[in-house]
Amino acid sequence: MLKKLFQAFRPPQHDNLPDPDAELALGALMVRVAQADRDYKLEEISLIDRILARLYQHNAIEAAKVRATCEKLHAAAPDTDTFGKLIRETTDLQERLAALDALWEVVLADGNSDEGEMKIVEESRIAMGLSYKDSQTARERMQRRLEER
Repeated sequence: MLKKLFQAFRPPQHDNLPDPDAELALGALMVRVAQADRDYKLEEISLIDRILARLYQHNAIEAAKVRATCEKLHAAAPDTDTFGKLIRETTDLQERLAALDALWEVVLADGNSDEGEMKIVEESRIAMGLSYKDSQTARERMQRRLEER
C-alpha cells in the first residue's frame, strides 16, 4: 500500500524514449533553452522545428515529431552536460559549431537573453568542447541573421 502511494508521487517513467543521438541531443538542448525562461512560446517551437528541418533534412511533420521526442527527452534527461558530451563525441567540429549556432538562434529568437538560457548555452559549449570565442562568434552570427530578416 505504501509503495503504491510513493509511486503515485513519482514522475512517470520514460521507458519508451529512444537513446539520444546527436540530433536528439541538440533538439533537447534547444527545448531546454527555450523553456529556461518558463515561457515556451509557439515562435520558439516553430523555430526549433525549422532548425531541425534545416540541419537534418526533415520535412515539417518529421521535424515536429523529432521536436516532440526531444521535449520528452528534455523532461526525462539528466543534465545539460550529458547532451553536450554526446554531441562532442559523435560529431565533427563543423557540426558542433552548427549546434552552437542553433542554440544561440533559439536564445536570441524572442529578443531577450534570459540568464537561464545563457547558462544552458555556456554549459553546452563547454561540454561540446568549444571555446568562448566560438560562442561569441556564433552569437554574433545569429544576431546578424536575425537583424537581416
